Amino acid sequence: MRLSDHQKYINYLRMSGDTFHKLLNIVGPRLTKIYCVREPISPGERFALTLSSGDSMMSISYAFRVGHNTVSKIIRETCDTIWECLNQNFWLKIAEDFEEKWQLPHCVGALDGKHVVIQALPRSGSIYYNYKGTHSIVLLALCDANYKFTVVDIGAQGRHSDGGIFKNSNIGKLIISNNLNLPAPSPLEQYKQPMNYYICADEAFPLSTTIMRPYAGNFLPQTKRIFNYRLCRGRRVIENTFGILASRWRIYRKPIIASETTVVKVIKATVCLHNFLMTFANTTYFTPSSADQEDNEGELIEGEWRKEQNSNLRGCKKNKHQYVWATRRRNET
Repeated sequence: MRLSDHQKYINYLRMSGDTFHKLLNIVGPRLTKIYCVREPISPGERFALTLSSGDSMMSISYAFRVGHNTVSKIIRETCDTIWECLNQNFWLKIAEDFEEKWQLPHCVGALDGKHVVIQALPRSGSIYYNYKGTHSIVLLALCDANYKFTVVDIGAQGRHSDGGIFKNSNIGKLIISNNLNLPAPSPLEQYKQPMNYYICADEAFPLSTTIMRPYAGNFLPQTKRIFNYRLCRGRRVIENTFGILASRWRIYRKPIIASETTVVKVIKATVCLHNFLMTFANTTYFTPSSADQEDNEGELIEGEWRKEQNSNLRGCKKNKHQYVWATRRRNET
């Protein structure tokens, strides 16, 4: 089919031949078996067999002329390999973007929570009442360097703090237990010591091997102040992601009057639409002025969403001189 009927090939494997070989180059090394008694099934055949698994395993065993039990084992092994390989490539791409755009090497996301304001639900008491004096459901999210959501947890009650929500959320449990399938530690270019891949967050979240938060205190050495500024610039991405979401989908402008189930579905839908439009309609949905920017001297230029919502920067703007110092030092070296 690959040689004679391109359309049937795509219909069978759900991808073109070029895409198939591109993926095979990623997962193939882990699917290769050592020759022992007889010639092993090739990585390409294992991968193709798994991609065609919309049919029954018995039908696949006839199509590929392998045993039924072999088909089952290959599908299990290949699915695990796809999950591990593509997840790690996904995180590595995010880390590259954070290093290029925000000078944060090995950062795989920015983490924060957003209170989605709702009208008080019947007989809910103070369960959803938050520190801002409104009733809310919390959207806890991780985003990449391009203002797109990567992982979300929706539905926590507004009365809880970000740290408490994180601890009890699926995201938090995966991060704390190191089950997010992040890439293995690797050295930076100028250092030999391996460095973990991490998530940047604010003081509400716990410090761990996978979460980086600012140094505490006001009177810090210059190196720590510069570190805090760099981390703040990276973490500001999630603030801008929330801001763009709320400014484009105006249902967030006022309390949502709906049941809890409906509110959660609305949040899910707008998050998916945000990611889709950031990818395929970014010239109309997103412009550079939508998010925060900095001029040549490190002065913050607020994004349009901040001006619309009259929000404050939460302390990042005061680090202008630290940014100038860091830029000058980098240029000198």
